Amino acid sequence: MTIVQLISEKTQLPQKQVDSVLTLLNDGATVPFISRYRKEATGNLDEVAVYDIQKLQKQFDDLQKRQKTIIKALEEQGVLTDELEAKILQTYDATALEDLYLPYKKKRKTKADVARQKGLEPLAKIIMAQRTNDLYGQAENFVNKDVESPEAALEGARHIIAEWVNENLWVRNVVRRAYKRSAAIKTKVVKDKDTDDKAQTYRDYFDWEEPLARTPSHRLLAMLRAEKEGFIRAKLEVDTDFLLDKLENRFIKNHNETAEQIALAINDAYIRLLAPSIATETINFYKEKADITAIAVFSKNLRQLLLTPPLGEKQVLAIDPGFRTGCKVVCLDKQGNLLHHGAIFPHPPQNNSVEAAAQLKFWVEKYKIEAIGIGDGTAYRETMQFVKQIDFVKELPVFTVNEAGASIYSASEVAREEFPDKDVTVRGAVSIGRRLQDPLAELVKIDPKSIGVGQYQHDVNQTLLKQELDNVVESAVNLVGVNVNTASRYLLRYVSGVGDKLAKNIVDYRSEHGAFQNRNELKKVKALGPKAFEQSAGFLRIKNGDNPLDDSAVHPESYPVVERMAKSLGVSVKNLIGNKQLLQNIDLQKFVSDKTGLPTLRDIVKELEKPGLDIRQKARVFSFSPDLKTIDDVKEGAVYPGIVNNITNFGCFVNIGIKESGLVHISNMSDSFVSNPADIVQLNQQVQVKVISVDIGRKRIGLSLMS
Repeated sequence: MTIVQLISEKTQLPQKQVDSVLTLLNDGATVPFISRYRKEATGNLDEVAVYDIQKLQKQFDDLQKRQKTIIKALEEQGVLTDELEAKILQTYDATALEDLYLPYKKKRKTKADVARQKGLEPLAKIIMAQRTNDLYGQAENFVNKDVESPEAALEGARHIIAEWVNENLWVRNVVRRAYKRSAAIKTKVVKDKDTDDKAQTYRDYFDWEEPLARTPSHRLLAMLRAEKEGFIRAKLEVDTDFLLDKLENRFIKNHNETAEQIALAINDAYIRLLAPSIATETINFYKEKADITAIAVFSKNLRQLLLTPPLGEKQVLAIDPGFRTGCKVVCLDKQGNLLHHGAIFPHPPQNNSVEAAAQLKFWVEKYKIEAIGIGDGTAYRETMQFVKQIDFVKELPVFTVNEAGASIYSASEVAREEFPDKDVTVRGAVSIGRRLQDPLAELVKIDPKSIGVGQYQHDVNQTLLKQELDNVVESAVNLVGVNVNTASRYLLRYVSGVGDKLAKNIVDYRSEHGAFQNRNELKKVKALGPKAFEQSAGFLRIKNGDNPLDDSAVHPESYPVVERMAKSLGVSVKNLIGNKQLLQNIDLQKFVSDKTGLPTLRDIVKELEKPGLDIRQKARVFSFSPDLKTIDDVKEGAVYPGIVNNITNFGCFVNIGIKESGLVHISNMSDSFVSNPADIVQLNQQVQVKVISVDIGRKRIGLSLMS
């Protein structure tokens, strides 16, 4: 089976579409470029489908590498046959591939190996043949200086039979199916751990049992984490008697003396070899599924966070609130450059509120501040109330800024490179201000895993997590587009076809030659060749440049098409842009060619209607309830404003202005059935929630979403 056939089968996509995508990927095209600018070639596949094909291609490549490794190992052992090689090359399932290799896999010396060294394999074969009626007499023939008795000979033979049973493909598949379909996961608290404060997080799993196949991903990950931290023990249970009966029926054909020996060997194989191996494999199987689910939730949350509405190019004063150490304040220009930094101490123990207010008013006026952003961490509430009481000369909007990960950024190499002479507190405040101006441009500087919009991100497959989150960042950046004259190197590196090295070269060119005047000038950047230009140009924007199309998502390769459209209407390209009436009068069929089809032409017209439009909404002002300071103030039945700060498969968490976020369980999100919380809410969405329970001891708040 070819890679095209395999991927087509798994995705249910026509082979022609799969083949086109693979050809483009192998030619160096990126997923954003393929899904945006090669719709004719792919049959109009969206980004999700192209990413899926890319992931399956990697899985196929990894499988082929493993096949080659196994074949090489078997050749070196001198056991490779044409039949075995054919089986290996025709196996496209990783588990089945390892089953084929299992009998030949180098392993530690086993009980079966010891028995073979004592010459007991012929006795094992006699038992399995099941034709002797004098088994004890046969066993006596194998007694020697290494085998002290017939009983010892039979025991050694059973060890060999047990290994045969364990390595039998039919057996492994029968046991594997039973575990996957009907295993129950059972947990018990570790002795003396039930009073541990940290263990209380996992109190629900101190004595728990449920079918593994129906265990939600978040619950399985929670149990596995609790076990890893030493608070509980988890095990899988299946109907062992049923399985042993099935295996005995398979192997025992006669009811002579050999039957008992085979039954004992099967029992040994199951208890000592099969059950532990298959149980681990089954847990790993469901853990992998849970990982994929958790990563998908995390990815969706991250995408929503990256696409948080920006304030835009405004002069901003940002505050990182604090009590004892004061509030760190920075003033930023419209491009996010640091104009000034300082500190104010309006809260206890200093209580210098008058002086702090005067300082803020002075900085607001001096730096022509147009908006204020306050991080939502410690002392946020008190700082927000303090700032709102100040009588500024003009009315200033005050925004709440999600500061998750700001401390990670402030101590990072990126922050040290940007502000080598500033301490972490100043860098953190700058990050808060820039997040208000443009969340996407600032958040790309932080390891996505550290942003804090997922659950169990440290427990899931880290390689898969990084791959998926990098894809999300890449997708979001290219969806929005990047101003090539203001973007940082850290934002530019996610642009299709750019990467870190070219991003640095673009910034260096900009520093030396000034702002880019047109997209063609990008070709002058060191190492930015034709392929990189093709992949990146459509996603890089140039505002107020030589060509109005350079501030649009229209790719330079399509500029001649736009020029012909404008000429057919008797207007200039500049006058065509934004003129919805003229654009709607274009007969697109007249502009179809071998290179440009209707999907691309429709995209061009749609872009020309609103070129350079930021798809993100604008930032909105929000205020928490002034009645809440701690969890002790939260009252059952009360309704509070909040912001969705995390979404999971079982509901969403809402920040209501105190340290502890409340949970809106999926059952309390709507009057009708909800299968996916992400269908109801979005990250950073402003909502009204009703308190349905408060557990001060466990610091848990139950909420209901108000329509």
